[in-house]
Formats: sequence, C-alpha cells, structure tokens
Amino acid sequence: MALDDVVREVDLKDALGERYLAYALSTIMQRALPDVRDGLKPVHRRLLFAMQRLGLDPKSSFKKCARVVGDVMGQFHPHGDQSIYDALVRMAQGFSLRYPLIDGQGNFGNVDGDNAAAMRYTESRLTEIAQILLEGLNDDGTDFRPTYNGEDQEPVIIPGGFPNLLANGAAGIAVGMATNIPPHNLDEIAQALIHLVNSPNARDDTLLQYIKGPDFPTGGIVVEPAASIAEAYRTGKGGFRVRARWTKEEGARGTWQIVITEIPFQVAKSKLIEKIADLISEKKLPLLDDVRDESAEDIRLVLVPKSRNVEAEMLMEHVFRLTDLETRFPLNMTVLDSSQTPRVMSLKQVLIAFLEHQRAVMIRRANYRLGKIADRLEILEGYLAVFLNIDKVIKIIRTSDEPKADLIKAFKLTDMQAEAILNMRLRSLRKLEEMEIRQEHKSLQAEQKDLKALVKSEDLQNDRLKASFQELRARFGAKTVLGKRRSTFSDAPAIEDVPLESLVEKEPITVLCSEKGWIRAMKGHIEPSDDVKYKDGDKGRFWVKAQTTDKLLVLSTNGRFFTLDCSQLPGGRGHGEPIRLMCDLENDQDIVAMFVHQPGRKLLVASSTGRGFIVPEDEVLAQKRGGKQVLNVDPLEEARVCTPVSGDHVAFIGENRKMVVFGIDEVPEMARGKGVALQKFKDGGLNDAAVFTMADGLRDYNGRTWEKAELKEYVGGRAQAGRLVPKGWPKNGKFAAPF
Repeated sequence: MALDDVVREVDLKDALGERYLAYALSTIMQRALPDVRDGLKPVHRRLLFAMQRLGLDPKSSFKKCARVVGDVMGQFHPHGDQSIYDALVRMAQGFSLRYPLIDGQGNFGNVDGDNAAAMRYTESRLTEIAQILLEGLNDDGTDFRPTYNGEDQEPVIIPGGFPNLLANGAAGIAVGMATNIPPHNLDEIAQALIHLVNSPNARDDTLLQYIKGPDFPTGGIVVEPAASIAEAYRTGKGGFRVRARWTKEEGARGTWQIVITEIPFQVAKSKLIEKIADLISEKKLPLLDDVRDESAEDIRLVLVPKSRNVEAEMLMEHVFRLTDLETRFPLNMTVLDSSQTPRVMSLKQVLIAFLEHQRAVMIRRANYRLGKIADRLEILEGYLAVFLNIDKVIKIIRTSDEPKADLIKAFKLTDMQAEAILNMRLRSLRKLEEMEIRQEHKSLQAEQKDLKALVKSEDLQNDRLKASFQELRARFGAKTVLGKRRSTFSDAPAIEDVPLESLVEKEPITVLCSEKGWIRAMKGHIEPSDDVKYKDGDKGRFWVKAQTTDKLLVLSTNGRFFTLDCSQLPGGRGHGEPIRLMCDLENDQDIVAMFVHQPGRKLLVASSTGRGFIVPEDEVLAQKRGGKQVLNVDPLEEARVCTPVSGDHVAFIGENRKMVVFGIDEVPEMARGKGVALQKFKDGGLNDAAVFTMADGLRDYNGRTWEKAELKEYVGGRAQAGRLVPKGWPKNGKFAAPF
C-alpha cells in the first residue's frame, strides 16, 4: 500500500477535539466516577472479582497482596501495580472506608498519614460485606464483557445487595467533573430503602427521617444546620461542617486540659499536630501552651492551655477556625447511571437506582435458577422413567450398538435425558436412590413454582427486597459494633464570633519597625537603645510600646490605613519579617505613621498639599489585608501627617518653614475624602502638623515648649500661608512626635 493511501489531512482543531473527548470519556467512565449501582470504580470492581476467583473468602487464609495485584494487573487492569495496590490498601483501611471490603493483615497505614508497607509484606482477603457484594456473579446476576486483551471475561457491574455507594462513599476527579460522596450508616440506609419499597413516591424529607446525614469512619460531630443538609441531599450538591470530638478533662488545683478523641474524616493526625504546634510557636494560638499526642489504638490529642481562666468553649472555637479540627466535607453526587451517563443525583435518585438494580439482579438470578431447575427436572424425569423399566434399560445398554438412540426411541427420552442415563453410576440403581430422586423432583417443582411467581409478582419482589435489607440490618446494623453510628449531630455553635482579644493573654511588647519595613515584637516595654540590631543598610524608624491584645494601625503614603494584630507579629529574635507580608502595602508606598489603636480617639490626617480633615479612629480600622482607604491623594501627592486630636488648636508648618496656628474647630470631621485646605503654599508642601492646647504651649521636635505669647503672631485662619518659624526652631521643621 502506498504511503499516500494511509495519510489523511485532518484539521488540527478537529483532531485535538476528537482525541481529548476520547481521553475525557475514558477518564470519566474507566477511572474517576463510580457506578450508582455498586458504588465501585473499575479498579475496585476488578480487585474484588480477582480476589473471589482466587478463593479469598472471609474464612479462607490470607494471600500476599502482591499476588492479588499481579492477577488484577495481568488479567483485568493494565494500569500499573502501584495504583492497584493503593486502591486495595484504601479498601482495607478502617479509617478510610466506613465498611471495609478487604480484610488486611500487616501494615496498611494509619490515621497519622503513614503509608502502607510494600505489597510483598502485606496480605489480604475479602470481608463478609464484600462477599455480599459479589453474590450473584455465578448466577447470571450481571453481564460480563471481554477483558482488555480478550483472553478472559470480567463483570460489567457487581450485582450484590449491599448499598456500597452511600455506605462507603466515593471520591474522584474526572475531566470537567468530580464526585465526592461521604459515607453513611448502613442501618439508616436500609431503613430508607425499606420505606422506599413500601412508598415509591416518598418525599425527600421523609427519607431524611431515616438517613440523618454522613457517618464518617473517624467519627466527629456534624454541625451543619438541618436545612442545609436537606438541601444538599435534595440537589446532590452541598457540604457538611465536621468537627473533632473533645472533652474538658479536669486536673489538680483547678487546672484543666482539652482531650480530643475523634478527628474529622481524611485529616492526617500527624499533620494536624504539626499545624497546631506551628500556630502555637507563631503566637496565633496564644492561649495554648502545648499539644501532645497520647494516642495508642484510640485517638487522644491533648491541648494544654496557658491559663485556666479562659473558657474552654471559647478557646476551642478559635482552634476550630484556625486548624483542621474543623473541616468542610463537600457533597457532589456525580455518578454514572445505568446507561453509563454521568449525572448529578439526589439522595432519593441514588436509592431508587440501587433498588432498580437489585430488582433487575433478582429477576435475572431467578430466571437463571429457573433454567437450571428446568434442566435438572428434565434429567430427573428421565431417571424416573428408567427406574420403572430398569431391566429393559440394562438390556439395551448391553446389547445395542447405539444404546443412546435406542433408549430415546424406547422410552421417548430427550437427548439430555439419554446422555444422563448413560452416565449414571451403578450405585445409583439402588432403590433408595429412586426415593431421593422423587424427593428432589418434588422439591424442585415447588421451588420452580415460587420462582415463577416471584418473576411475575412485584409484591413478592418487594417482600424479597425488604427481607434482604432486614438481613443487612441484623448482620451489620446499629446494634453491632461495626454498624453503630460514629458521627453525631449538633446545632451550630452558640459562640459565633470569638474576639481574638479574649483569647490572647495580655503581655507588654515593644513593636520595632525599620526604615525598610521589617517589623518585630520584643517582649516587655523596652526603651530605644543602640543594642537593637537591624539588617545591613537598614536602621530603626518606629518604636511603639503596646500590649499583645492591642491593634496596630499603619498609615501609608497613599492614604490607606492597615490594621495588624499585635499578638500575631513575629517575635523579637532575628530581624523580624517584612510588613508587606502581613498587609497589602504596595512596593512604591512608604509608612507615614504607626501607632496603637485607642477606641474613641480622633485623628488629624493631611496630605503633602496641605489638605486634610479629622477622622474618628474607629472609622480607619480595616478588617482585611488590603486595608481601608481614608485620605484620598492625587498621583503627585502623598499622605504626610497623622496625629491624635487632643487640644483646642492645630499648628501646620510647611517645607518653606512657614507656620500657621488656628482653632481645631475649623477642621471638619469626615470619614473619607481629600479634606479641605489647611495651609497654602507658594512652593513646596506640608512638612508637619500638631494638635495642642494653647494654654499648655506647643512642643517642637527638640522638646522645647513655645508659650502662648510666643505663638500669638502665628495665630490666623485656616488655609493661610503663615509666617516664618521663630528663631531657634528645629532645622527639620518638625513638631514633637505625636505618638
């Protein structure tokens, strides 16, 4: 064949679209999404099927996982041994699956997040629940299809009567879609299924009277409101807030500690402890002194508070907000339906799909059994015909050249009956055998009658379904160790907003910020000293005495205020951290002022052009990293002054060393804006401003106090240019530091 005969010109867009669609469909159907009927993905289905063929039932001995993985990869799932083993391990982990499908022997990992041992060391076999799932595979309960290499057959779906999708949940990410279904309690699922059999048109709210919500293997407390849970199950999408279970354990002399006995699902205990320890060292959990792991087989995490005076509930609310002791488990019930179409289903639709699957499997198995009974009855009827004329049969077999044809002709037998008679053993000719054949014939006729009635009657099918669900409840229900509900429910916590100040122990600190914006908090109130070191090329700028419960306000040159929690500032060791990591201070902006917030106080803010206003300090508090814009400035100007308002007069001094003094009542109060003109300039701009009491005088940068008589000639009105400062004024033209 010529090369030109096999080369086709294809548009690149069409070729990419076709191949990407094929990849997407393969990912969705063969890897990521479970089937709504058995709740399994192909790799899990193939694992269970391969283990059944190996004879690894619950009463058999264990086999090496390497043997199981090898069989699965070689015969059914050619996608790499590690992915197969990872799926096997998860099916054996009691903290991953609510009802494990594989019984493991050896190291299969733990809730700390440690990995399982290599497959050559671990062993496995099926659990009783897995055996229930696989029931019917040998009775035509499902269709089979060729394996990837065409050498064998594998089941399209697992027929068993265990509601695995809801009981064990599922998770997966496909192309353009994902699924995340939490595990539920089997006893509750079985009750809902029984109710749905009795009332096919049952409302979603009625089903939720049976299925309260998720039941996680690791327990915990679901604190999602009932209305949100109902909406999630009705739409198939939503989520559940899950909290750790804790108790307050009293100690000697009024001391106490918090003991955590259950953690949220899919949270690695070791990483959780590491996170809490990091938060303690970063002073983000300032009232926690220590965290200890005292776990053995059961989980026991101990949180030791620094002070016994704090409320345990309030402390835990803050811990929940900052750590994975509270998580949100998303619900997304995207599954493959019976036609292998991905769709989002509600709780009721999932239950109905499982019921329809079980009904179909029941009818298939009944018809298969009816076929086997018909074949056996045909053979038994041939046997009975033989026993009535046993001597004639023996004579035909001994003397005839073609005994089979002669038997068929003499007794009007079918080919199957004649073949069975010829294959009979001599011992079967005894009289007792004839009685057993008649008994078996009668028994099979009765079973045949029942099965035919079952196939035709929906009521009988319903009775059989309900009986199977009741049997599940008896074996794995709420009264058993495995089936007892582990996750409980609670209303949303009563303490909605936890003020950080109430959780922070009040301690004196000194906040240091350098010229280049490196900030840190030293313990205690420290006076400025040359002993404090900064980075090479940097030096100190702000030195603020505060408490750990205070909020630190920062004004940048673009007129934006930022709020920092003193308790979360980096410690005094080293050179601290850049302030730009704690707030969204732009690289081309500098810090104008840094001071401790005093509720109820007012501030005078002004720009380099001499415009400004008075703003209540409570109005400048920012809740986000981005800060809060207060003083609006044009591109060529910047915020220049921020000083507390405490006095009856205000003084402004320009870069031209002219000063004007007027009454504070001439400055308007605003929450945000450019403000009004405070001082006029022919050249330069505003240098500094101060609010003072005229009777007490005005202090300059060097600490000298200028009396009322000395300031008399500078008193004027707002927006005036002012007069040159008196002789002896500091060269930098500044007033005394306001904070």
